[in-house]
Amino acid sequence: MRTGEKAKNAAIWIETVIKDFINQSPENTLKNAARDKAWADPLVGFSGGADPLYQEYKRDIGDFFLTPLEFFGQTFPSLQVSPEQLTVISWILPQTDQTKADLRRETVHPSESWARARIFGEEVNVKLRRHMVETLTRAGIEAVAPMLSPLWGWKMSEKYGFASTWSERHAAYAAGLGTFGLCDGLITPVGKAMRCGSVIANVRVPPSNRPYQDHHAYCLFYTKGTCGKCIPRCPAGALTKEGHDKGKCKSYVDLTAQYVKENFKFEGYGCGFCQTGVPCESKIPLKESDK
Repeated sequence: MRTGEKAKNAAIWIETVIKDFINQSPENTLKNAARDKAWADPLVGFSGGADPLYQEYKRDIGDFFLTPLEFFGQTFPSLQVSPEQLTVISWILPQTDQTKADLRRETVHPSESWARARIFGEEVNVKLRRHMVETLTRAGIEAVAPMLSPLWGWKMSEKYGFASTWSERHAAYAAGLGTFGLCDGLITPVGKAMRCGSVIANVRVPPSNRPYQDHHAYCLFYTKGTCGKCIPRCPAGALTKEGHDKGKCKSYVDLTAQYVKENFKFEGYGCGFCQTGVPCESKIPLKESDK
């Protein structure tokens, strides 16, 4: 089998593993009485370990940000690999229609399904990361999930405030899966109401098409000077035309923990108002506006 065909087959196999885990595994649950699914059908994309975007992230966010090669190399110090040998596997886990509808009706406090998605849905995401690493390892492919690594941690960026050593959203952007909105959320082909994940693997997979150059390409506010619907949706007042105040955002999210515990009887939190009740909730709104 030629190298190109082998790489293409690897991409198909990896995408199938991810989709099967979410669409068929009983692990994909909100852990409520109805055992509702946490996530809808995922999207999958790939970016190369040598993609110059990762060096750009490091320069822009802070030197603490680790490139795929740095993350992989520090995880497997005995392996000699080049960035060209590495692939970043990214996925998008869309919120279900019911979860989005539940939060759309709220204006101050998170709905139960949204809070469950934030806690138990993210548990599913963690299990998916582990599942991918284990599956790749069994196939003889070294892999690391950055969010599960001791190398991952919160940092303070001089330019952006709260930041970290790896960003799932930035990896998804590099993989052609979406661009950033006014609230810093990632607007994907299935909208902004989602969570994402990634794994760095020692396998060559063709990078996905990145159909944009501007990191705000799918946001109506930045591209058309319109919309801004996420601003009044934010109960914390953390969104303005100047962007996203991470401090106000975090303070409000922290406050939701008491509400979730008292009303839904589990330890959790959640917000997501800027992801629902907005034109980019479930699609790329720019495409429709250009028709």
